[in-house]
Amino acid sequence: MTSSVFDCERLLFTPATPDTNAIPIIFAFPNKYSVGITSLGYQVVWATLAMRDDVQVSRLFTDTHEQLPRTPKIVGFSISWELDYVNILNLLESLEIPIRATSRDDSHPIIFGGGPVLTANPEPFADFFDVILLGDGETLLGNFIEAYKEVRNASRQTQLKRLAQISGIYVPSLYEVEYHTRDGEVKSIKPISPEIPAVVQKQTYRGNTLSASTVVTEKAAWENIYMVEVVRSCPEMCRFCLASYLTLPFRTASLEDSLIPAIAKGLEVTNRLGLLGASVTQHPEFEALLDYISQPKYDDVRLSIASVRTNTVTVQLAETLTKRDTRSLTIAVESGSEKIRQIVNKKLHNDEIIQAAINAKAGGLKSLKLYGMAGIPGEEAEDLEQTVAMMRNIKKAAPGLRLTYGCSTFVPKAHTPFQWFGVNRQAEKRLQFLQKQLKPQGIEFRPESYNWSIIQALLSRGDRRLSQLLELTRDFGDSLGSYKRAFKQLKGQIPDLDFYVHAEWSTEQVLPWSHLQGPLPQSTLLKHLADAQSYINPSLKELQPVLGTSTARRNLKFKIQNSK
Repeated sequence: MTSSVFDCERLLFTPATPDTNAIPIIFAFPNKYSVGITSLGYQVVWATLAMRDDVQVSRLFTDTHEQLPRTPKIVGFSISWELDYVNILNLLESLEIPIRATSRDDSHPIIFGGGPVLTANPEPFADFFDVILLGDGETLLGNFIEAYKEVRNASRQTQLKRLAQISGIYVPSLYEVEYHTRDGEVKSIKPISPEIPAVVQKQTYRGNTLSASTVVTEKAAWENIYMVEVVRSCPEMCRFCLASYLTLPFRTASLEDSLIPAIAKGLEVTNRLGLLGASVTQHPEFEALLDYISQPKYDDVRLSIASVRTNTVTVQLAETLTKRDTRSLTIAVESGSEKIRQIVNKKLHNDEIIQAAINAKAGGLKSLKLYGMAGIPGEEAEDLEQTVAMMRNIKKAAPGLRLTYGCSTFVPKAHTPFQWFGVNRQAEKRLQFLQKQLKPQGIEFRPESYNWSIIQALLSRGDRRLSQLLELTRDFGDSLGSYKRAFKQLKGQIPDLDFYVHAEWSTEQVLPWSHLQGPLPQSTLLKHLADAQSYINPSLKELQPVLGTSTARRNLKFKIQNSK
């Protein structure tokens, strides 16, 4: 790919002319241009930097780049997908920068990372970064640049210590991790000196003007799409859901001050509009937003909408989407079992799901995609049978509507109430059961790879010792077999795969991210865990794996008894 890819871009902002003393920055996305330029987070951070006259920013992708500075002072990465770490290491080497932070000296740029992967749990990747930005970039990015300017000409160590004073900026090398044994649990995580904060707090932007595309291009994976963030976070708080818990509180963009001006601006340069957010239809003025998009002047607009809450699927919504060239709608149901939905806090009933399908068909949509999960804590064979029965009932209620059931394996995520659970070893068999039952009924079944779920769980619950493993698997390839081979090679030096992926963790053990504070304290997450356990019908034996000590077991049992 040549640099002409940048010639196809239509910018929706005006870049600044950099000062003579501007900081030379490379801002990278560790994947192809078509993927990176479709990331709203990457677009917004790049534009924010490009509109400053005190920095000169150049973009870098795996297949193309703008003209890069010979001696960059800062190199940043926006990370949306865990396995892109391989490309980060490759790009660092292509820039002749050591991949480990400890191998860099004053001649090397500061390497920073941000994005959902690193905000959730940066520890497996911590040894590759000098600085990690935890949380929303709206204020964090500016504070980072301003603090760096103060120490621009100082030694690397002085720079890092100054940056660590900024809320939301995490400098991994300034924290020491101790383990009970080389291949055992984390014992403690402490700053190396008193002036370094013991806990780093994720930063949350609380404004009501949310993000919108800063560039539109035919070279994007979603060709010529203009994206608008309608809501941030999700009010439902399903107990496994990182997208909700990590980004709390739920925020909505102002209709008059944010959404309408943004949409009007974007639709001047393209006719393809994407509405983004974990729960778009729960915007309090969503109907008014639909009315705005339904104006005759936007008749040629193609509308895409992120996953919507099931009980907000109205005939009007389906009709609007149909008129705007959308054929399908996606809803997350998690399971056909009422019990499982209570365990995960999915406030939804089967009749609402069936009604959503009826409304989708009545509004002219051709297909409905439902997303669920296998291996959720507390799941039994009868819960899977109830999922099959639910899909059968939907098919009966909305004949002719093409149904797809996408299903992933439950993966524990940091900062959620289910972070202490492990991946269910029976999940792969459960996916196979669903496939066998649904396929003959003419329902398309799309399972997410179980092996990928294992790797995801490894990285979502990993600690710093995994950096050795990640360097090895980079050479072996990104299959599960490669990870198992690397574990074999590191036997005795780090815990085994089972420890990270399948083991139920004690609520009293130090978690790899215990020094990184998400929106909710651990005490609140434990309360939500106790609520979930009350629906699992626990006995002391079932609580044993999750609760390591008798005191913790007694506390949770007391909570459960009082919540019934």
